[in-house]
Amino acid sequence: MRRLTELNKRIAIVGGGVFGLYISWFLAGRGHNVTVFEREKELMTHASYHNQARVHNGYHYPRSVLTALRSRISMPRFVADFGECVYKDFKKVYCVGRPLGKVTGQQFYTFCRRIGAEIEPADRATASLMNPEHVEACFIAREYAFDALKLRDLLLQRIADGKRVKILLETEVTKVSGSEVGRLSVEFAKGGESSSEQFDEVFNCTYSRINFITTRSSLPVIPLKHEMTEMCLVEVPDAIKHMGITIMCGPFFSVMPFPGARINGAMPHSFSHVRYTPHYEWHDTDEKSYKDAYLKLSEDERHSAWHLMVQDASRFIPVLRECRYEDSLWEVKTVLPRSETDDSRPILCRFNYGLNGFHVIMGGKVDNVYDAVAAISKELDV
Repeated sequence: MRRLTELNKRIAIVGGGVFGLYISWFLAGRGHNVTVFEREKELMTHASYHNQARVHNGYHYPRSVLTALRSRISMPRFVADFGECVYKDFKKVYCVGRPLGKVTGQQFYTFCRRIGAEIEPADRATASLMNPEHVEACFIAREYAFDALKLRDLLLQRIADGKRVKILLETEVTKVSGSEVGRLSVEFAKGGESSSEQFDEVFNCTYSRINFITTRSSLPVIPLKHEMTEMCLVEVPDAIKHMGITIMCGPFFSVMPFPGARINGAMPHSFSHVRYTPHYEWHDTDEKSYKDAYLKLSEDERHSAWHLMVQDASRFIPVLRECRYEDSLWEVKTVLPRSETDDSRPILCRFNYGLNGFHVIMGGKVDNVYDAVAAISKELDV
């Protein structure tokens, strides 16, 4: 088994999202020399930015207690580590919808108490915004949002301070293979020219494009589910300007402050819907079924489902009819197939996957970075 107990290992991180940057900072801090390969012109431009920007505190996962407890542990750590990019200036409201809800109001309340998440019945003014025909219960919770651009800048600052990480932008890794000297050969393309370098360890942190590298490296496809998703950015009415509202648990929706953007000088809210945010899905099951997520994203014909989202959501919260649509963020969301049954968000860690020293890491939430480095520390003895 490969170990990282020796210092000054040459490590390649493929993917400059939040996972790639955090892991590079972590490994550089343990005395290793890291090179980050990023296909785009900037870092953290895909799923790390195109998401709800929620710092989870467990509420979202009443059907997966383990995921909820992990979030409960990770949230205070994330706030302590990255407080500069955490946005707290809003009231977080969780409501239990009906019909079609998968939990009752009492079950949700009991679940929150069980995991130690702060919860109390909503005040009268907040509860009055809800349509009682479709909202069974309304609670005030404690949950935050994060500014992805500030998070990127903060990670880059910390990486620069350590002086052990080199970042290559507009550089696409095309293949990883073994070499005669016991290292891994990383082939990459930049500006139409191909090159290769030797590394002791390689971490594939490319999220929806994990199988882009595995297929080109003649390694087995990792089973993954992908969704083409649309998250709308909207201006909300004054009554909920300083609120984040989530209706759960079922085919419902969430409206959250989105600190990473400004539209007409103001912070918009993200608007996502369980039924309408995913436009379609596909699965990686083998090499024949694999499709390049970024290619599909670039070629996709985009037809917004905003009118369907707001039409359904306003049945629960009538004031949402006054939202003004501004823009949509389109991205490929990737999860492990087993997450479909219980809404869990386990991390994917495949160490020495087909090649000694080639590791595959994926998570679905920003706080999963702590689970990832814990797994790396345990498995590779960092």
